[in-house]
Amino acid sequence: MKRFFTHPWVRIPAGIIAWTLLVYAILEACSNLFFDVEVLPRFWIRDFLAHLFLSAIIYLMARNFRTYAIAYALLVTILHVSNALKMVILGSPMMPDDFISVRNMFMLFSGWKFWVMVLMLAVPLMALAAMIHWRHPRSWLSLTLVGAGILVLLNWPAQMMAAMDKQFGDWIWNQPGNYRERGLLIHLVQETARNISRGLDVPDEAAVAEAFETLGHSEPAPQAGSNAFSKRNVHLILLESYWDPLLLEGIEFSEDPISDEFRELWAQTGNATILSPVFGGYTANAEFEVLCGFPVTVDTVFFEGWVRKAAPCLPAHLRALGYHTYASHPNVAAFWNRVNVYDRIGFETYWSKKDFVLDDMNKNFLGDASLYRQMLEKLEIRLQSGEPLLNYIVTIFGHLDYPFNASRPKVIQASGDNRMVEDYANQIYYKSRELMVFLEELRKRDPDGLIVMFGDHLPFLGPNYGGYTEIGMLESSRSRFTDPMFRTLTRAPMIVIDGRNGPVDTGELPMYRIPELVLDLLGDNRDSILRLSRLPVESTIRPLPGLHLVVEDGKSHVCKQKDSGNRESCSNTDPLVEALDILTYDLFNGEQHGLKRMEKPG
Repeated sequence: MKRFFTHPWVRIPAGIIAWTLLVYAILEACSNLFFDVEVLPRFWIRDFLAHLFLSAIIYLMARNFRTYAIAYALLVTILHVSNALKMVILGSPMMPDDFISVRNMFMLFSGWKFWVMVLMLAVPLMALAAMIHWRHPRSWLSLTLVGAGILVLLNWPAQMMAAMDKQFGDWIWNQPGNYRERGLLIHLVQETARNISRGLDVPDEAAVAEAFETLGHSEPAPQAGSNAFSKRNVHLILLESYWDPLLLEGIEFSEDPISDEFRELWAQTGNATILSPVFGGYTANAEFEVLCGFPVTVDTVFFEGWVRKAAPCLPAHLRALGYHTYASHPNVAAFWNRVNVYDRIGFETYWSKKDFVLDDMNKNFLGDASLYRQMLEKLEIRLQSGEPLLNYIVTIFGHLDYPFNASRPKVIQASGDNRMVEDYANQIYYKSRELMVFLEELRKRDPDGLIVMFGDHLPFLGPNYGGYTEIGMLESSRSRFTDPMFRTLTRAPMIVIDGRNGPVDTGELPMYRIPELVLDLLGDNRDSILRLSRLPVESTIRPLPGLHLVVEDGKSHVCKQKDSGNRESCSNTDPLVEALDILTYDLFNGEQHGLKRMEKPG
């Protein structure tokens, strides 16, 4: 009996199972204890079996048990920690596109944090490379199995996705729920198949024509419109994490974080709001909507890999009229693939971090006052020339983790023990006041300019919607959100100033409707893809991944994909959201049948 248990074909599998179980148990316990992130207990067995399969594949490649054990533990630890961090910050698990976007994390950090990021990626990869026994047949067997799996994934992604959806389920609107029921490895494989399938399944001409008809554009639009409207300057100002802290009912502040001047101006718009596609991060998705006029309906950064075609977004549309188009963001230029995307959608000049004097840094983030001052200096000659311009500014002060320099001492005190709420309130204190100083100067220099400024998303105030959950504003998981909570999740302040006409009451506007609003206020009635997102319903529609929010008569409800129930409003709006999705993928990833259709003479 002793010889039986010491035989390699018994001892080695037992060792692999034991080591995989130990690592899995530790990671699950730590994820739950430190991050409140867990796979539901009833799904532990299949999640463990997925880990055991990966573990066995890695062992087959390894020189010996020790190198295998180290490499496997490092790899799955990094995956689980990264997933837990994303879950607590953005409320969503790891997705396949995160592996493409990982380079952005290196751009975001500096000093010791940068080197921690380097080590987190480099150490497991080096351990994997070092452990492979290149001369042993079993290594090549393992690599062959991996290669075969990749070939199946690349060649039959739709079939694989359908099979996995049937087996493991799919909550399109609730990715955290998907993770809790699938486990990390199954979730990543399943969503990778979905991503590849989405990329290959570009809409054909018939689908695009049907989408046009659904949206009320049944006939090709005639090439109407005039270029004779007044070509006023347009200033779009995206304010990082700009939101009203006084909405945190139950939190007492020593004074109002937002300046009186901003409050007064905002009141003149009827306290207008914008409905954003994101929470706590992924600013680039807000940018896509603001610049291109289509909603983001996927849980990924749309700039990263999904804007593959040049398209006449707002910058290109205005540039064709003789506008000079400028984008400014004091971050690393390539962050969220902005260099490529800005070029494809029509910006002729992009000023990034390297183009600014970094004289007011708060850790890695340039203060708004310095950004605004330098922007006015850069555009002074252009503003005096009389030639029209689109001035698009993306601020970065206000970004996590809300740092300050010595010139910005804390002014606001907040009740409670959430220091992040207090730090954020102080950021808004400075952001609102620096914005109003800049706005006064901008309006003095460009009194006829059209100014649109808005927050890109709600701020992150703690893990799992912490800061909001303590006061009952949100739940810790989207699966427990009430319908009004989805509205709360997306609402941020917006102020539109129509030159000498002053502030405009825009009500509650989905972010993807901003380009159309700009054209309307300019008096530009030319045909454009920017008007395709105007839906033939009176209610306000805010699409989100797997669901859409319907706001009508001041009330809101949610229509969840595949689960809209018998609500008449959902049956009316579901096809509209699907049609928008088809046009989005056609215009930015596909054959651009919609663009060709609009170019046909009427």
